[in-house]
Amino acid sequence: MSDILEKLGFLAGGSRFRRIYEKMQTEADKTYKEAGFNFKSSWFPVYSVLAGSSEPLTVMEITDRIAFTHITVKNIIRELESEGLIEIRANPGDKRSKHIMLSAKGLELLERLKPIWLSFSNAVKEVFITGHPDIINILKRIDTELKIHPLSERIRMEHEDQVVVVDYRPDLKEHFFELAGHWLTGYLKGRLEEEDQFVLHNPEIAYLQQGGFVFFARYGEVMAGCVALKRLDDKSFEFVKLFTDPKYRHRGLATRLISRCISRCMENEAQELWLQTTSDLYEAHKLYYKLGFEDREAPPQMKVLERTTKIMCLKL
Repeated sequence: MSDILEKLGFLAGGSRFRRIYEKMQTEADKTYKEAGFNFKSSWFPVYSVLAGSSEPLTVMEITDRIAFTHITVKNIIRELESEGLIEIRANPGDKRSKHIMLSAKGLELLERLKPIWLSFSNAVKEVFITGHPDIINILKRIDTELKIHPLSERIRMEHEDQVVVVDYRPDLKEHFFELAGHWLTGYLKGRLEEEDQFVLHNPEIAYLQQGGFVFFARYGEVMAGCVALKRLDDKSFEFVKLFTDPKYRHRGLATRLISRCISRCMENEAQELWLQTTSDLYEAHKLYYKLGFEDREAPPQMKVLERTTKIMCLKL
């Protein structure tokens, strides 16, 4: 029977890595069992880090050293503790964490495991070099590249190549209400505040004539997002009416629109960029924090809307 992974090419890269890992893990566990060791191959990274440390470690310290997820490390520690291979004690310097170290049983097992690890190393080397003599460094480069530019970021950047941010033009006016207006009307169930009623239909008067700006995000040939940059005073702006069409979410439109706001603020020698939001827009909050915004009290020159529950600011 043909292997579907052969046909998928690079798309099956992750599946191939997993299949190789599972084969190696199964064979390693089999070897431990045949040698009379009650030990799992999945324990090795955490166990070896503890064995190589001259002092107790916390879960976070172990996680940082092997670059595994926090939950994975905690699960391995739980299994090691149940086998009596580690000791967990209170951390005198931090009540929120624990000190973890090999127990007497764990140290005794360590000496017995060293010869079999040497055999494992030789066997794995034989397998790996059939792929490439420099396979370990190749894997290291792949790991480093994924850390610097994760796959999700690479995919998003591919979409972002199709995103163009343009300044307001009279022929784009109708898109402002089509995007921000329709969404806000639905979100507020038609109960628009007085300021909303005016600015949604008159963005050029509300923003441009007051020293502000309006930007649109075009995805391909479609106007898929908008934002307005409202001038608060000579040294500060507020970005408002940020919206992206749900059909084009997760393509970097919001990030590109906010980035344009930030760059325009800097071009105008502004020192602060403010925003107002509501407590239920969790995904938006994560983006704002990622871009460097911090929770703040409203400045005196900001007109706070009734629906606002959170105010944030970016120092420029």
